[in-house]
Amino acid sequence: MNDIPRRIALPPMEPEEPARPRAHGRGPFGVIDVGTTKIGCLIGRVESDGTLRVVGFGWQKGRGVRGGGIVDLDEAERAIRSAVGQAEDMADMRLHRVTVNLSCGAPESRLFNVQWPVGGRPVEDQDIRRVVVEGRDRAEADGREIIHALPLAFSVDDTLGVADPRGLHCDLLTARLHVIDAGQSALRSLGAAIARCDLDIGELVSAPMAAGLATLVDDERNLGSTVIDMGGGTTGMAVFAEGQVLHTAQLPVGGMHVTNDLARVLSTPVSHAERLKTLYGNVQSCPDDEREMLPVPLVGEDEHQFAKVPRSMVVNVVRPRVEEIFQLVHGRLEAAGLLRAM
Repeated sequence: MNDIPRRIALPPMEPEEPARPRAHGRGPFGVIDVGTTKIGCLIGRVESDGTLRVVGFGWQKGRGVRGGGIVDLDEAERAIRSAVGQAEDMADMRLHRVTVNLSCGAPESRLFNVQWPVGGRPVEDQDIRRVVVEGRDRAEADGREIIHALPLAFSVDDTLGVADPRGLHCDLLTARLHVIDAGQSALRSLGAAIARCDLDIGELVSAPMAAGLATLVDDERNLGSTVIDMGGGTTGMAVFAEGQVLHTAQLPVGGMHVTNDLARVLSTPVSHAERLKTLYGNVQSCPDDEREMLPVPLVGEDEHQFAKVPRSMVVNVVRPRVEEIFQLVHGRLEAAGLLRAM
């Protein structure tokens, strides 16, 4: 999840700002995704040829989580423990440190241009480290914690678009940094839930960025793509161009909002609204929608009594909410000045 194209390997941070420990090397490693509707755990292993192999997995219905954030520590602990236990039993091993997919804390992306005087000598690892530390210092904000500080590109004097400046002579090194941060309170609650399961967080990874790295091929990252990952309580988006992740955002709407819309409009239990959405939900209508009648149990009625509604009614409820999500995505792209990059 961390090998972004054209991203150079940074040297270790100075003692006053230690690097976040790596979650895995060649041995087995664990990954946890804490979502509103589902909590999943994967245990993987890096093979001798560098490929990844999943050796265990587990999942539980999301409990104690709303909008990607922890709202009930006890419920969240039970769900996380169950998912991790399933994965551990399948892999026949026990986890102690995990990588956690981050969607809580209202993650935000910001870009910074940072300059560092080199004085005409070749650029060294120390110069790159100083640039990243300077960018992190500038990005510090009260109540926020930096998750990623990603160098997008460097400039050496008047030469732009340098992927790796080490060894190049220049007077002034300039870096464009992409910083992703999140609210400290939400991160502490997440850390508390993980700690209750006798686990340490080895690394936090932005969920939209991870989704893009997992789904896009090199050409898509280079030519420009926006990945939209609709979860139960939130929708993540990540913008890639020229092989880099340029922007990420988390929207406070997701699939559960579609389900709740159906439940309210059709006066049916949420569980059946979810079933209707899964089996018949669509945003494009067809002539048969008016003729296809769907059985819908009504709230408060006997469970054996059903109303009949045309499938077109389901489509007409789903479509406005999905359109709203895409409009929010468009607004975030416009606010970030990235519409032309797509």
